[in-house]
Amino acid sequence: MSRTHVLIDLDGTISNSLPGIARSLQYAFAECGYEPPTDDAVRSIIGPPFEVSFPILGVPIDEMTPVVAKYRERYNDIGLFENTLYKGIPDMLEALLSEGLSLALATAKPETVARRITVHFDVAQHFVYEAGASPDLNDNRRSKDQVIAYCLSELGIAAGDHVVMLGDRDHDVEGALANGIDCVGVTWGFGSADELLGAGALCIVDRPADVRAAVNA
Repeated sequence: MSRTHVLIDLDGTISNSLPGIARSLQYAFAECGYEPPTDDAVRSIIGPPFEVSFPILGVPIDEMTPVVAKYRERYNDIGLFENTLYKGIPDMLEALLSEGLSLALATAKPETVARRITVHFDVAQHFVYEAGASPDLNDNRRSKDQVIAYCLSELGIAAGDHVVMLGDRDHDVEGALANGIDCVGVTWGFGSADELLGAGALCIVDRPADVRAAVNA
């Protein structure tokens, strides 16, 4: 029998990670002599890897390495837990599992950090695999399409299986489409319905309680 695999984003889909990311970026920018970004500016760039977001915030790619190091100095000890699980997420995961679906995490956050977060929120047991980005800025597993490709490879997707991505930003949609799979967009995170639909999301859901029906459809 074929199975439906649901790949699920982390930041903005499972948890609201804005406080920890914003405070850690503001610390790193100040430490490295850059103007710290506002919370709103950080909110607008959460999701894609630093190679995409840092130039938007005013740090050139060729100057980002020390800023990333300072960010991780704070985030890896403090910031990752300045984070809140969205209401209804545990029930959403249980509902998907009750349908016989296979769930995997697919995030552009470094894999080791992502796994600490899912353990912290007691949701790690819902996933058959947790795929994240490489922490090495020069690696070839940094963008969402690369993470999704890696996740699919690790899952060993069988012929006839169905795969759906669940995410809150346009890069989730674009990463899914680049791998030939559909994406269900969620609006409780950091992206808007217009952003998601403009990127090619198959459909939009506004509440975690609506995800099971969207995936089944």
